[in-house]
Amino acid sequence: MSIWPTLERVIAVLLPQECLLCAAPSGATPLCTACAHTLPPLPTPSCPVCALPSPGGTTCGACLKSPPAFDATIAVWRYAFPVDRLVQALKFEHRLALAAVFAAAMRTNPPPHGDLLLPLPLAAGRLRERGFNQAAEIARPLARHLRLPLSLDDCRRTRETAAQSSLPWKTRRRNVKNAFECATDLRDRHIIVIDDVMTTGATLDELARTLKQHGATTVTNWVVARALRD
Repeated sequence: MSIWPTLERVIAVLLPQECLLCAAPSGATPLCTACAHTLPPLPTPSCPVCALPSPGGTTCGACLKSPPAFDATIAVWRYAFPVDRLVQALKFEHRLALAAVFAAAMRTNPPPHGDLLLPLPLAAGRLRERGFNQAAEIARPLARHLRLPLSLDDCRRTRETAAQSSLPWKTRRRNVKNAFECATDLRDRHIIVIDDVMTTGATLDELARTLKQHGATTVTNWVVARALRD
């Protein structure tokens, strides 16, 4: 029998936490049960390609008109309060325990089809500044759970780009053009790209384009949250 449930109960008693959102006791987890139930789900039905709302769950007009390089997107929550607060806490406040919370939420739905997990790479300078890649931290428990290989070095971000969140949506695609390179033959591989937030999808589209140039058969985005258009 596994000792982990027992250890988690001991930790909850000896090192109780406060909920990141309401400061109520939350045991061994960063969120209390009440706040965990307030996280906004992604509206359904949605486009299977970009995960934006779409009548009947069919491919939306935008993806039909200009198909992205990726093939599918799966998201858990809408990127809105308080999910945005939690994502920012992971990235900028080093609340690394949230990565496991996000991964557990992602596992509540059937996993996407794939044979390799690849976290969205960070540029070297940003990685040094932050000290970790939040996408990689989310991907680690997913890889263990699915028993899939985790790619941390096959693809890299070749240059620093302005933070996508600081740019108008229309300029984000130009900002990340040619921002990735891959040194691995991905022929016949089905790649699952892990990230925290998908906004316009420009960054994920550029990464998928690079992966397919190196042979990837399919690329599926598996993200924590999806931003909706205003």
